[in-house]
Amino acid sequence: MENKTLPTEQDPLDFLATVEPERRRLEGGQLLRLMEEATGQKAVMWGTSIVGIGTYTYRYASGRQGDWMRVGFSPRKAALSLYGLTDHADAGSTLAELGPHTGGVGCLYVKRLDVIDLDVLSRLVRLAYERPKEAEA
Repeated sequence: MENKTLPTEQDPLDFLATVEPERRRLEGGQLLRLMEEATGQKAVMWGTSIVGIGTYTYRYASGRQGDWMRVGFSPRKAALSLYGLTDHADAGSTLAELGPHTGGVGCLYVKRLDVIDLDVLSRLVRLAYERPKEAEA
């Protein structure tokens, strides 16, 4: 079974220009800049609504494997979904400094970017991007 969410040729800026409401559009642009600066890499679209940077190959015990982004985000209406930031050993202590957020399987949810510590977020992005991902998921 192949991943349905794969890198595309769509420009992340073109996608972000269509995001509603305006606050999410502006936060998306801010996250794009923050993640590109923290990683030193250009973002690409994954599927139709996720902006991601870098790739790694995961492999489940069942033998299923695929590629996924190292870090990324999606500016959804209810919250900003941040991907890949909880997958390393230092995530827990750093997340405690971030500000209001909730967690899901493999992602963080932030309702407003202006109430979290962007320096801590940048540090989380760097840690997540630089640390090798586990080969076994």
